[in-house]
Amino acid sequence: MMNKFLKPLILVIGLLAVLAALAFWLVFFSARPPLTTDSATLAGDGSLVDYCSLPLLDGSGKKAAEIAKGNTPGCGYKHFPLPILAQCTEPLVEGAADIRGLWQGVEGRHTGHVERVEQCGRRTVVTTAGVIHDYGPNSTLGENTNDTEGSVMFELGGKDFCSRTSASMIWENKVLNFYAFGWGPLVVKRYLDGEQLVWEYVDGSVTKMNRLCTLPEEQRAPPQRRR
Repeated sequence: MMNKFLKPLILVIGLLAVLAALAFWLVFFSARPPLTTDSATLAGDGSLVDYCSLPLLDGSGKKAAEIAKGNTPGCGYKHFPLPILAQCTEPLVEGAADIRGLWQGVEGRHTGHVERVEQCGRRTVVTTAGVIHDYGPNSTLGENTNDTEGSVMFELGGKDFCSRTSASMIWENKVLNFYAFGWGPLVVKRYLDGEQLVWEYVDGSVTKMNRLCTLPEEQRAPPQRRR
């Protein structure tokens, strides 16, 4: 009787182990996405920008689809880069709230966290903690974010390995919803609550953020990443 149940159990455990190993390989060892972020944007100093002075989205400049996709260099940028969508003036799509600007967590799980949000047409870019998440129409890559995540990394043979991330960022009734891999579950929400930007995780944790005009001094050094 024991053998009757033991063999299927071993098969299930073996299959789960194989799937876990495959997932680990895909996350850490599969080919990195090509870096398509404009080199001048990465080289520039985004800490010098006044983020309370936002571009007018009047359609007089470039459309979102005309600008190269922004994504994360290596396992994270070395300093806060210039805005990805600085030349884009395409009006926001219906259903989108205007959450453009620089935000800092003041209450909740990620107090002190600072992020920059850019929007143009159907495109949204979130830049924070070494990572550039860019979703929407662009001139170089697919619509979903296609990045590395430096907060989850390890060193092997003198080389850093960091995890892959991919998501969609879709506006639905004034809420920016993040879907894992573009087709997976809803994992993150961002939405306005009065003058604050609310950042909500699938586990129910919430961070409330206030608007900033300039990057805080302590955020200008290279981001700290866990190993």
